[in-house]
Amino acid sequence: MPKAVHAQALIPHTVQINTEKLEQQGLSLAQEAAQLARFRELDMALPRARLATQLAPKNDKVWLLLGGLHLQAREFSQAISALTTAQTLNPKNADILFALGSASFQQENYRAAAEHYKNGLKLTPNDAEGLFDLGNAYYMLGRFSEAIAKFDQSVSQNKKFWPAINNVGLIKYEQGDIQGAIRKWQEAVAVDKRAAEPLLALAVAMYTKGNRTQSLRMGAAALRIDKRYADLNFLKENLWGERLLSDARKFLDLPQIQSVLEPQAEGVVIPNSLPQQ
Repeated sequence: MPKAVHAQALIPHTVQINTEKLEQQGLSLAQEAAQLARFRELDMALPRARLATQLAPKNDKVWLLLGGLHLQAREFSQAISALTTAQTLNPKNADILFALGSASFQQENYRAAAEHYKNGLKLTPNDAEGLFDLGNAYYMLGRFSEAIAKFDQSVSQNKKFWPAINNVGLIKYEQGDIQGAIRKWQEAVAVDKRAAEPLLALAVAMYTKGNRTQSLRMGAAALRIDKRYADLNFLKENLWGERLLSDARKFLDLPQIQSVLEPQAEGVVIPNSLPQQ
């Protein structure tokens, strides 16, 4: 008789996972996501960043990237969750604290934002942008002298950082010091002649002071650089106060300025001599 055949049990093979290779793939995906974010392709960047956190779950920079992308998309709860994970992985990364500050700031929780910024500055006390952000939080809390001090510190770290100079002008204008605001905006424009915000603010202030011809030329030039500044909501997002917004509304309604905003007005030149309003 033939011998009975005994079936052999299948011995499963242990799958060897190369965790180092997976992490490298995750970092590569994170780089792709960061590149896409620069071109505002958030719909494509976010899935890559999420996958990157799965492949490199212990890398705080990958979680920081994901949190930053959620911030750009104004998805605050997801942003804070990712950033909190990043902070747990690396409590000494000041950029994570600054990003948490930005999340709080955008949610209009300025006290929490200020605390995050201050904690970030304990780690990197000479960070020009961190000082600027803390200045903005103080500004929104009505702590104007402290805000100006932080803006001045920011400029001392980076002489070309015109946004800090610009925002001192915003505070001075709201305090009624129009001439002081004008000086600051002139200083900001001297740093960067292509900076539309201080150029438009300067135009509004000079028009309010009665310098009509020069202010109209400046305002037209600012809006040719960046037409977003013709939107009062955009100006408010950039922390323009009520006094300056009120004067900007009148200025932007002027026919000479409205003509610059028309699609066919790209080549329109504001003449040197314009009738007084």
